[in-house]
Amino acid sequence: MEVVIESLVDGARRSRGTVVVIDVLRAFTSASIAFARGAERIIMVAEVHEALDLRERGEADLCMGEIDGQRPEGFDYGNSPFELGSQDLRGRVIAQSTRAGTTGVAAAAGADRIFCGSLVNAAATAAAVGRSRPERVTLVAMGAWGRTRSDEDEHCALYLRNLLEGRRPDPAAVRSLILAGGESGKYHDSRQRQYHPEDLDLALRIDSVDFAIEVERRGGLLVARPNRAQGAGRCGPDPGSGQKTQREEAKCSTED
Repeated sequence: MEVVIESLVDGARRSRGTVVVIDVLRAFTSASIAFARGAERIIMVAEVHEALDLRERGEADLCMGEIDGQRPEGFDYGNSPFELGSQDLRGRVIAQSTRAGTTGVAAAAGADRIFCGSLVNAAATAAAVGRSRPERVTLVAMGAWGRTRSDEDEHCALYLRNLLEGRRPDPAAVRSLILAGGESGKYHDSRQRQYHPEDLDLALRIDSVDFAIEVERRGGLLVARPNRAQGAGRCGPDPGSGQKTQREEAKCSTED
């Protein structure tokens, strides 16, 4: 298996083989929380108007996403995993549009398979990707708005590469490096209230969910659903609530 790391929107356009598009802060952490809270599927689009059109046509129930970190006008939710963690999304179909993550998914036109990667589902993603033994895996670190490399996405790509190549990287070390990086600071900046401190905490709960997110092309749409590989992820705190589950012995914490 050849594992290649690319970055930003141009990297997504170049990606080939099995592609993991990475957006830790915050698109695919939010998508993971949405699925943990019961969402049936997420339709991923690049532009805000595409998400609104999907809801208008009845193909989606809700819209979530961001422009420059802010909830777009007319959207039901922004891009905050913390806010989603208290919502009942059982059976709902969500249209998601973000400047980095979903834009990268839309740009990965040359991919054979597409997964949405973040730190919360890194082990589950590596397990799901590895099961099919692909010849080539491209990890695309989307960075800030798809234009500037960011520590969290680059470190997530390295973490995933290590897992795919059979090594056991240290989650605590990865977390420390990201907390020292530039993107983390805005989550404690009172002038940027759209970035909840809790979002950062949730995004750095490494391997806390037990499913990957796989995107399939269906009817011209990019439709994401959970992909659960046996033995993937870790059982532990509920990534949406931060509380300990009472079913740890039997199930992983993301199952309601």
